[in-house]
Amino acid sequence: MKEEILQTSLKQFLKYGVREMAIQKLVEPLGISTKTFYKYFKNKEELLEEALSLFHAQHRQTWKSKAAIQSSVILFFGIWHTGIELEYNVNKAFFKDLHYYYPDLLRRKEAELDKEYTKQFIRIIYKGIEQGVFQKDINPEIIFMGITILYQAIVRDGQFKRYRTSSNEILLNTSHFISGVFVQEME
Repeated sequence: MKEEILQTSLKQFLKYGVREMAIQKLVEPLGISTKTFYKYFKNKEELLEEALSLFHAQHRQTWKSKAAIQSSVILFFGIWHTGIELEYNVNKAFFKDLHYYYPDLLRRKEAELDKEYTKQFIRIIYKGIEQGVFQKDINPEIIFMGITILYQAIVRDGQFKRYRTSSNEILLNTSHFISGVFVQEME
C-alpha cells in the first residue's frame, strides 16, 4: 500500500503541483482514508521527500539503461532526450512549489543528484573527446554548465512553452544546437 500511495502521489504532484495536493486529494484516487495514509507517512513533507526520491530514481534508471552504450554522442543525446521527455510535461507549479514551500528539501535532494549527474555527464564528455567525436578544445565543465542552464530553461522554467511546440521539436532543435557547439565534424 505504501508503494501505491507513493506512486499515485508522485503522479498527482507532477500533474498539479505540491500546494494543490492536500492529503485528502492525494488519497482519493486510491480509495483510502487519510488515516491509512498516516500509517505510512508522518506528513506531506515526508511523502514528498520519498516521492522526490522516486522521481530521481527514475532519472537514475535512465542513466543505467543507457550506460552500456559505447558511443559518447549517442549516450549524451540519449540522456538529453530522456531527461527532457521525463520532465517537459511536468506542471511547472511542481518545481515552483518545491522552491517556495520546501526549499531545504529541494536543496538537499538536488545536492545529492548534482554530484552524481555532474560527475557522470562530464565523464561522458571527456570520453567523447578521447573518442574523437567531441571537439578537443572544449571545456567539459563549461559545456556541462551551459547544458544544465538550457535544460532548466526547457523543463523547469518553461521558457520554451511560448513556442507551443512538442518536446520532440524542442529536442530536435536543441540537439542540433548542442551538436553544432561541441560535436566534432565527421569527414
